[in-house]
Amino acid sequence: MVVKEKRGRRRYIAFRVSPELTKDTMISRLRKAGDESVYVVQCSEGWMIVRCSPSDAEGTVRIVKYADPSSGSLRTSGTLASLRNEYPELKRLRPVRRAV
Repeated sequence: MVVKEKRGRRRYIAFRVSPELTKDTMISRLRKAGDESVYVVQCSEGWMIVRCSPSDAEGTVRIVKYADPSSGSLRTSGTLASLRNEYPELKRLRPVRRAV
C-alpha cells in the first residue's frame, strides 16, 4: 500500500508573517480562529510553513490571513523540500529534528 493512500495527500504553504510571531503564538491564534486542521511546520523570523490537505489549501490561506492580517502566502507545494529550495531562509530556519 502506498503511504498517500493511507494518510492522504498534503499541501505545504509558505507564508511571510509578522517577525515577532513564534510557532506557539501562531498555533494559539489559529486555534482561537477555530481551525484545528492546520499544522504549523515552522514559524520564526517572519517565515512560516503550514501543512493542510489539498482541499483545505484556500481556506488555510484565509484563516492564516485572519490570524495574522500582515501575512501573505508565497507558494503552495506538495513537498517541504521544494519550498525550502525556493526560499533559502526556510531551509536556514528549519527546526532541528529531535533524536528518538
